[in-house]
Amino acid sequence: MAAIAFFPFEFISIPNVGIAFTSRRGGVSEPPHDSANLSFEVDDDDTKVAKNRRMIHDRLELSGWCECKQIHGDIIHCDPAPFQPEEHATLEGDGLTTATPGVGLVIKTADCQPLLLAHSSGKYIAALHVGWRGNKIDFPGTGVQRFCETYDLKPEDIHAVRGPSLGPTKAEFVNFDTDFGRGFKQYHDPETHMVNLWRMTRDQLMAAGLPESQIHSIDLCTMGMDDTFFSYRKACAAPVKATGRQAGIIWIKPE
Repeated sequence: MAAIAFFPFEFISIPNVGIAFTSRRGGVSEPPHDSANLSFEVDDDDTKVAKNRRMIHDRLELSGWCECKQIHGDIIHCDPAPFQPEEHATLEGDGLTTATPGVGLVIKTADCQPLLLAHSSGKYIAALHVGWRGNKIDFPGTGVQRFCETYDLKPEDIHAVRGPSLGPTKAEFVNFDTDFGRGFKQYHDPETHMVNLWRMTRDQLMAAGLPESQIHSIDLCTMGMDDTFFSYRKACAAPVKATGRQAGIIWIKPE
């Protein structure tokens, strides 16, 4: 059983907040979910998924696990009750917040953007699942607003990091006019049909009040690096149209 490989990240000025972006490497799942799949919702063997989830939970020294049944919307659950990684999520939504140390907020992805937020005090964190539909409804912006309203925070004190996801050279939208519309024209290249979702998310965070210097990114394309990450789009182009999910995880480190 190989340890699950992940990319750590740290906000330099908030050392008590931990962040990890997992890969598909390590773990025990078998093809086409090979091998570090963390989702119960993609027809993988539940026993293997549970082992993968427990493995990363314990390696990050978390005390609890929070995730949603993600539905590509803008519902956020604030301070939900954590559970064990072997359990299935029951709440539907695409955002989570907590002020409880040790609890990992988990966003599952396979091309969508895991967007992780922390207040400068290190006492409050949030996690958002941002697919292109989330960008279309400005979930980065409304997610920041809800996070701030919940804990009486100011957006200029929020730090954000966007994890590995579909990059600007792979985000093809041949039906751009119906998928997005004219309001997103500046992000679209009509010759290649590509849309820069990374820049869109950055701009939406800045419009929500985050200083550009506090917006970070892991610029690794999941579709272009499908040996390292799960990619839904890559899987859809393959004979076996199934794949696993990696995760972006954020937690407050206990003192």
